[in-house]
Amino acid sequence: MSLLANVPSINPMYRFQWEPAQDSHVLLYPEGMIQLNGSASEILKRVNGEDSIAEIIATLEAQFEGVEGLADDVVGFFEHAVNEGWVNV
Repeated sequence: MSLLANVPSINPMYRFQWEPAQDSHVLLYPEGMIQLNGSASEILKRVNGEDSIAEIIATLEAQFEGVEGLADDVVGFFEHAVNEGWVNV
């Protein structure tokens, strides 16, 4: 089943924010924190509860022209994020 038409939202148990002490974006939750790499941060910055995964991919492809495999990487990230409970689709 393709996730492309799904509209993701960050699980309300998590808060996505910039953490100066970590010098990175993080997902905060009651038991701790997940430090995100740059790619995950760029994806989650675009999760607004309105845009589908396909629209997020299109936005990223426009911003990062010439990056090979971007769509597969974004879908893979969302599959992982859903399995971890960070994101709802």
